[in-house]
Amino acid sequence: MAVSVRSWLANEAGKHFVLMLWLAANTWLFLDTYLLYSTGQQYHYLYQMLGLGLCISRASASVLNLNCSLVLLPMCRSLLTFIRGSHTMSTRRMRRLLDKSKSFHVTCGVAICIFSAVHVSAHLMNVVNFSASFSEDFPDLNLALPGLSGVLLVLILLLMFISSSHCIRVCNYEIFWYTHNLFIIFYIILMVHMVGGALKYQTNTEAHPPGCLRSSQSLQEADDLDQKQRCKEDAHFQPHYPQTWLWVSGPLCLYCVERLFRYIRSSHPVTIVTVIRHPCDVVELRMLKKNFRARPGQVISINMKCVSCNSFQCPTENKETFGIHLRIVGDWTEHFAHLLLPQPRAALEILPVVHQRRYPTLYVDGPFGSPSEEVFNYDVSLCIAGGIGVTPFACVLDALIERWKSFRLQRLYFVWVCRELQSFYWFAELLCALHEKLWKENRPDYLNVKLYVTQKDCQQSMSELRYRPLAARLQVGRPRWKLLFDEIGKCNKDKRVGVFCCGPKRISRTLHRLCNSVRSSGATFEFNKESFS
Repeated sequence: MAVSVRSWLANEAGKHFVLMLWLAANTWLFLDTYLLYSTGQQYHYLYQMLGLGLCISRASASVLNLNCSLVLLPMCRSLLTFIRGSHTMSTRRMRRLLDKSKSFHVTCGVAICIFSAVHVSAHLMNVVNFSASFSEDFPDLNLALPGLSGVLLVLILLLMFISSSHCIRVCNYEIFWYTHNLFIIFYIILMVHMVGGALKYQTNTEAHPPGCLRSSQSLQEADDLDQKQRCKEDAHFQPHYPQTWLWVSGPLCLYCVERLFRYIRSSHPVTIVTVIRHPCDVVELRMLKKNFRARPGQVISINMKCVSCNSFQCPTENKETFGIHLRIVGDWTEHFAHLLLPQPRAALEILPVVHQRRYPTLYVDGPFGSPSEEVFNYDVSLCIAGGIGVTPFACVLDALIERWKSFRLQRLYFVWVCRELQSFYWFAELLCALHEKLWKENRPDYLNVKLYVTQKDCQQSMSELRYRPLAARLQVGRPRWKLLFDEIGKCNKDKRVGVFCCGPKRISRTLHRLCNSVRSSGATFEFNKESFS
């Protein structure tokens, strides 16, 4: 499949440019620090004693300082949401880059792990060289090892790295959540690491040029060593004090202010209005919170004191309430649904009105920005959902019912792929309501709906009269994505089409490739992907 340069630039150029800047900064820091310790006069005697291990350990430490400061910035979600919402500060290209903030966080995290391994290996080399080249001429130069702080940093980092794996996040999200909050301890230890000044540099290089003839050396030794200048005084050494705090204190304070702001904002519990069980293990939760405002497509985090927290799309909002849809998959959602929904036996009881069900205390943090906010900023948008991945686009449909004429969007293609037919009933009424409204206002071409049920043996259909508009658009089998893109491209020649995907990775990979492929129609497909893992 040939790649279109125009499409590749639209989808990949921004993130690759940032990646190249990041790589250039890391490379420059590494080489600059390496050359400083290998050729700097103030480190001459230290380099003679430790050799290559000194240069590598200090160069990797500089790279670690940079990445430990950058890794926090993508997690300032409220700040990123503010920048995204301020159209005077951000363009669409900038907002699409902000959507890659999690990927940049992961990239910096991987770099921290790699260079930590390099740093530890270099220090082990330093130990070997130090034991073999212990300096009797300069006893003040002999170093002391960092000791316990370095070991603790490695253990915490290893624990955070292992718990960040996909399998652990899926199987037990709480392990990932609690181990990642060890970052506070990690940064405190990091800032006091090397506080004893284990490495020392020479302070009097003018009075004692490196390699000069010391008073304890004879002229014969000077001739053998090709030394012509006699030292004016003995070499003086001063310990290096930690500089890590200069790198990380700013981002760390910014992130702590962010967390404090989010804690205050989410400290008041929400009022749970209704909890509805839908087909295929999906639960709808509607809530009420004072002064809560969310733009269509934004994300919220929900928290129960006994269940930790997780992120969900805020799909539907009206003047009184807002709601989420979640599918019961995994231990977190199972426990969450168990606390919200009555047990089967209790559900059969008929309770008086005065004995309403008491829901657990629930806290909401957010809203935060997400790629789905950009649906309205294109002339043509294509929304593709897989199963419960429809939730980001449900809020889009809901907003269109209220004020579709106020948006820039002129045409919306909506594709929904589900394994079971019953899944379409989650938002069937919403789709039909929007369809009916557009027909009444003489814009039936505004919304193009395609529904796919992948169960080959499915013989059922949406036979209810009120769902007749959807029954005509229901197909059995998987979508033929290339034909779908070619059809949309022919109808929208030379236009930019925003493609928004929320679903399995297999679908998103296919769509990503298609968005970068050559189109005879000249249409450019800009790929945007939702991610909550």
